[in-house]
Amino acid sequence: MSNTKTYDQKHLSTTQRIKIEKGLNDGLSFAAIARTIGKHPSTVAKEVKKYRHFPPKENPEKPLQCARFKECQMRFLCDKKDCVKLCKSCYDVQRRIPRCSLECPDYRVPQCPQIQKAPYVCNHCQKTKRCLKQLAFYSAQYADQSSQELLVSCRTGINQDPVDIALLDELISPLLKQGQSLAHIYAFHGHEIPCSRRTLYNYIDKGIFTARNIDLRRRVRYKCKPRKTGTRISLAAKEFRIGRTYEDFQKYMKENPETSAVEMDTVEGGRENSKQAFLTLLFRNCSLMLIFVLEEKTQEHVIEVFDLLTEKLGIETFQQLFPVILTDNGTEFQFPTRLECSKNGEIRTKVYYCNPNSSWQKGMLEKNHEYIRYVIPKGNSIDSYTQGDAIKLMNHINSEARDSLNGCTPFRLSQFLLNNKLHKLLGLREIPSDEVSLKPSLLKK
Repeated sequence: MSNTKTYDQKHLSTTQRIKIEKGLNDGLSFAAIARTIGKHPSTVAKEVKKYRHFPPKENPEKPLQCARFKECQMRFLCDKKDCVKLCKSCYDVQRRIPRCSLECPDYRVPQCPQIQKAPYVCNHCQKTKRCLKQLAFYSAQYADQSSQELLVSCRTGINQDPVDIALLDELISPLLKQGQSLAHIYAFHGHEIPCSRRTLYNYIDKGIFTARNIDLRRRVRYKCKPRKTGTRISLAAKEFRIGRTYEDFQKYMKENPETSAVEMDTVEGGRENSKQAFLTLLFRNCSLMLIFVLEEKTQEHVIEVFDLLTEKLGIETFQQLFPVILTDNGTEFQFPTRLECSKNGEIRTKVYYCNPNSSWQKGMLEKNHEYIRYVIPKGNSIDSYTQGDAIKLMNHINSEARDSLNGCTPFRLSQFLLNNKLHKLLGLREIPSDEVSLKPSLLKK
């Protein structure tokens, strides 16, 4: 068996410190103490030197004789005229100490030689009661308390220079106020930021930066609202769902694992007198989201978008881009045969439906709708927005880096995974990282 010993690298416990104090009181060496607590002797030595304390004398008005007393040649400390004596020869009669111990700026407390070398403390010394020099002791209680205070103090405050904080603020705050996330900022400026993302959140929370918690998209919690009650009418037996349920979708994807699915939904504006809606499509393999303006939220307008894409891209490219579509049970999607087939009757895609009240089954798209709501808050009408506005919005959304994509943007990833004819047709382009904005000002009318 090997004689090599391994030592625990964690902080010393209270029990271990008590054993160290007992070992010092008994006059044991650091090596002997280390064996009792399972640590290296150097760990014990560092612990003793770091957390020893120097108790004050019982009478603070009677200081100890200066450590430099023998070689001291100090003169003229007192106010007496024509006094040329060495100051150490002038005594305070009442206190019986040289006056220089009270007045000299170079006064140094005399220390016991024992504390200059191992064991660095006077725990085992029998002369402490009559010793006239500064003593040092190791106490487990004092060491444990000091250790905890040190751990706390190391984690408080700002571990950056004021200049570095100012530079960070100048870099990060304007981007946060544009609606960018810290994930996006880190993806493009991580090499310029000398701290972790968690630290930045702490700085913002403490008010160190110009940006505040209100500028973080998800830092301010949403108000608790009662959830909508689900519809009482079951959609399970509806004719349009036969052979197109979520279970059928899972079965198809299991049989065709290389097929990429696309999630589809609509986004509405204000409920009152609102006609227009957004048709959204999201590619699961790259998180690229497409947005189309619908004049009305109807089957006919959704089919128009599909027919237009088929005509401009070609049936083969459409089949390659949209092989499988997963959507919800909205009335605008309840004509699957027409969505699946072109005007000429050619099959262009397969449409499947989520289970009723189970929007989580197309969770990637539901999550991505948050980006739209950052720019167009829920309840606001979208009747005034054009397809040009929709293109501008989706370009900014698709240009934000995502943690889920390892810091890449959906646009960049889509250039490798999708047919680029789609990009040219819809005017998709990447917005420069520092110009990405997901605030209402992006589409301000």
